Amino acid sequence: MKYLVLIPDGMADEPIKELGNLTPMQKANKPMMDALATKSIVGTVSNVPEGMVPESDTANMAILSFDPKIYSKGRSPLEAVSMGIEMQSDETAYRCNVVTLSEDQDTYEDRIILDHSADEITTSEADLLIKALEEKLGTDYRKFYTGVSYRHCLIWKNGNDKYNFMRPHDILGKRIGDYLPKLEDGGEEFLKLMKESYEILKDHPVNLDRKARGLKPANSAWLWSPGKKPQLPSFKQKWGLNAAVISAVDLIKGIGLCAEMESIDVDGATGNVHTNYDGKANATIDAFRRGVELVYVHVEGPDECGHRAEIENKVTAIELIDQKILAPVYDYLKASGEDFKIMILPDHPTPIRIRTHSMDAVPFMIYSSKEQKNGTQGFDEAVARTTDLYVPYGYTLMEQLIEK
Repeated sequence: MKYLVLIPDGMADEPIKELGNLTPMQKANKPMMDALATKSIVGTVSNVPEGMVPESDTANMAILSFDPKIYSKGRSPLEAVSMGIEMQSDETAYRCNVVTLSEDQDTYEDRIILDHSADEITTSEADLLIKALEEKLGTDYRKFYTGVSYRHCLIWKNGNDKYNFMRPHDILGKRIGDYLPKLEDGGEEFLKLMKESYEILKDHPVNLDRKARGLKPANSAWLWSPGKKPQLPSFKQKWGLNAAVISAVDLIKGIGLCAEMESIDVDGATGNVHTNYDGKANATIDAFRRGVELVYVHVEGPDECGHRAEIENKVTAIELIDQKILAPVYDYLKASGEDFKIMILPDHPTPIRIRTHSMDAVPFMIYSSKEQKNGTQGFDEAVARTTDLYVPYGYTLMEQLIEK
């Protein structure tokens, strides 16, 4: 038996006026998903436990069958694992976004956060900025590491792993002073670092060049999501399967590596709508040919489009996932002559309206080549709710996929 788990990150949404009050899932031309749904188990699932933040680390950990309330220690340590950073027990990892702040105000606190991704800055450009931060702000107890695009890592010896930072994608368009680390609750060092980062980055040659090309500058670091060194059970020991993860995002790679899954890199995988869909499909097929039994394919594009309020791009991302990843992998599995199952679901919704993640349950479908069901007419948020199949704890969903 082969298993494909396909995660179009943030795909679920709300009805949008510009789409004729349809969601992007409803609007998208996705014949493969819709056809499989007619023969699948279809329902909704809550991947983020009540009381936890609806982030991709929590949700993907749950989909992979690990209870986030037990194992979640923040996303940054997982990203650090993916980046090859050997964390020590006394070190804390922080996500270090390079973001775009407005530059017209006199004080740092009065600036507006314009983009949490700095126009999805390239990794090569961001690397020069992170190196500048390391040169000026790095010490023997804290060090900056380059990740992918706008997503980077700060390792801080004896750092506060409990500090409650604001997530930058939650405050787009707002004055940052109300959301910065506070002196009175132990945030003084974090605030100082973020303010100093602005002075280092605002006139950096990379940003001057970006502005000359009409792109947003990555003119400040933004810290959030601290955590200690992570530990997850082995996926193979739990389920008896050789498994691999394919993603452009360090967070998802880190979860897979911590669970002792193979992490497969794909050239040209970006984490946005313009990614190497064909490469991800080919890597998935190659993994199955090599004997991998379960492949977890994560595609970040719909989520980034949700954060950036890019309606048409979100629809396009869903269509490309269906056309360029799901369809060819399904065709390969069908032609292989071996039984297979496919599970498709977003990890969490990323509604265009709010430009961040929500706690709502998401639609899921499970297709089996050997036991076809009376499914639903298509695959979207509304039709999934009509089945009345609701899984309250996402970490139990894998039990419905994997045959013991």
